[in-house]
Amino acid sequence: MTAADPLLDLHRALRAAAPHDLVRALTRVLDEHLGVGRCTLLLADYGVSALQPFGTEPSAGTAVPVGGTPAGRAYLSQEPVVIGAPEAPEQTAYLPVSVRGDRIGVLEVVLPAGADPTLTSLLSEAAQALGHELVAADPSTDVYAKARRLRRLTLAAEMQWDLLPGRSCERPEFTLGAQLEPAYSVRGDNFDWSVSERKLSISVTNGMGHGVHAASLTALAVSALRNARRSGADLAFQAELASQAVWSAHTGSGYVKSVLLEIDLATGSVDAIDAGSPKVTRLRDGQVERIELDAQFALGALEDTRYVPERFMLHPGDRLVVVGEGVHGFRSAAGEVFGDRLLAACVRKNRLAPAPEAARAVLRDLALFRGDSTATDDAVCLCLDWRGAAARQEN
Repeated sequence: MTAADPLLDLHRALRAAAPHDLVRALTRVLDEHLGVGRCTLLLADYGVSALQPFGTEPSAGTAVPVGGTPAGRAYLSQEPVVIGAPEAPEQTAYLPVSVRGDRIGVLEVVLPAGADPTLTSLLSEAAQALGHELVAADPSTDVYAKARRLRRLTLAAEMQWDLLPGRSCERPEFTLGAQLEPAYSVRGDNFDWSVSERKLSISVTNGMGHGVHAASLTALAVSALRNARRSGADLAFQAELASQAVWSAHTGSGYVKSVLLEIDLATGSVDAIDAGSPKVTRLRDGQVERIELDAQFALGALEDTRYVPERFMLHPGDRLVVVGEGVHGFRSAAGEVFGDRLLAACVRKNRLAPAPEAARAVLRDLALFRGDSTATDDAVCLCLDWRGAAARQEN
């Protein structure tokens, strides 16, 4: 690295490295120029319960728990964590690896003795550079996808995870996070989003049925929604084109329950279509309320269905939580439904948690509620923290 720009050589080395060789390239440059001899990339697994060291055989035995560890603290807080006193023979730094709010993992770095305090800031930038290169490399290699799993995914789960835009996203106006469970055998549940200069589009969907059949239905609906959105169609036409696509393929024998949201980033105005079972809940000033939307037909349930958007407003500080039927409608062995009451309690309890962690907290509470009973459906939760256009102007 040059003294004038210490990150220049790193960026060059990462761009020149083979897709599977990014961590080795980063380690080589940091060792040569900063005396950092050991770097380990810890990738978040699909269930976000553990951080798996890249380059080791994926297993529960090698994974670092997200809860109760320095690496997990860095991942959850998205802030560097340094272990060891400055005068110690060595310190270990844990640095978040994320891209535009999408949390990929943590870079573990053993710092040389007597390291300059500013080194952590430099390494944080190196971790972010690695994150961007990981995103660019991921489509052309399987090594990172393999490292993220602690066990084998079902075929349906593989289809669903490949369909997702990420697990979190951040812009000045909002922070967004979501999770699917059971992570390694999810079937029809899905979430999707896309952000442009003026709008944030969100969908939460659930293809009927089980296994690959449900995953295929969802993939068709999500692809149709994306196709319509990218053609410039408004929200109603997006729903109608997706419904037509599902109907043409299944003539009513398969359908996809969905909720579609389109948020104006300048005003917080939300256009919404309830085409099935996902439920929308809002936390405002400590109070949790269900956003009541008119129930319309699921995508593909009937031929030539017309959809009518409804409108509600978001205020800065609001949190939206969207859950699928597998959360809201889950019934315990004793016959109790998770429903509005327990969902509201969970949303209030986790109101201070970041949006990605709050989404996972809902599914953790569902797992506790479920106990030993067998899940009859997938579970999806999406959480949006709204800051509004004023936050964009401040940035």
